[in-house]
Amino acid sequence: MKKKLGDRYDGYRLRNVDTFFLLIPYIMKTRNDSQIFFEDVADVEELDAFVRKNQENIPGLKLYHVFIAALVRLMATRPRVNRFVCGHKIYARNHIAISMSIKRSMTDDGEETNIKPKFAPESTLKDVVEIVNKEVNLNKESGSENDTDKFAKLVGHMPTFIIKAVINTLMWMDRIGIMPKAAIDFSPFHCSAYLTNMGSLGIKSVYHHLYNFGTTSVFLAMGKREYQYQGSDEGELIKKRIISLKMVVDERICDGFYYASSMRMFSKILQNPEVLLTPPEEVLVDDGIEAPKAKK
Repeated sequence: MKKKLGDRYDGYRLRNVDTFFLLIPYIMKTRNDSQIFFEDVADVEELDAFVRKNQENIPGLKLYHVFIAALVRLMATRPRVNRFVCGHKIYARNHIAISMSIKRSMTDDGEETNIKPKFAPESTLKDVVEIVNKEVNLNKESGSENDTDKFAKLVGHMPTFIIKAVINTLMWMDRIGIMPKAAIDFSPFHCSAYLTNMGSLGIKSVYHHLYNFGTTSVFLAMGKREYQYQGSDEGELIKKRIISLKMVVDERICDGFYYASSMRMFSKILQNPEVLLTPPEEVLVDDGIEAPKAKK
């Protein structure tokens, strides 16, 4: 899609939305002002069985890959969830990228880094596994450094007044849409969604705040495996093994009905993960990008 005046390197400015919607970022000026909290659970018994069944055909498949693939599929078929607000303007992101933090060793002093793999909207679960595992393997080794690490090390050792100047300059450039491509590419804060697997640390999921810096509009936290009693259609209590999911989103990017429908779709994907084995039937483009044509 051809860029127009006002578009960014990482997104297209929305032109075909309700006028009131365009005013919301001026009223709720930051993501912290605009957070909405969703909670759900996933049947881990069914998901574990799905993972075991497909590990032979998809080497390296883990449970968290299914959640990443579900997020990618959600962004591909519900594109308004992949929007972001920056500089009081709403944009449709032109790619799908999921940021994650990884520990290079599971100790208190173990190094931590961030990865941000990008995915095609047509990605299948196998594609997601290959892309994520490649990124993890490149960054998992102790002593390895990616561009995010190098920037943090370079700037982090500077005097305080220089650090403030660098960060403030980047934030200003981001607000007006001229942040360098390289900075956006290595920034973990410029992504479609941020995923954290709290279960790998042995704790329940948490509501993680959104970052005011960057363009992340969705933050998903996975919890540890636990048991929960659920009511059946016959009125009986059934003991289920589940993973709790907590999602924090920016309410400025789409309306509540669209969000609710999207969360239901995300839940349905996790209930029927087989759909992730094939590309989506249709990849949708955000309908807010093109300005409405004038009537003749």
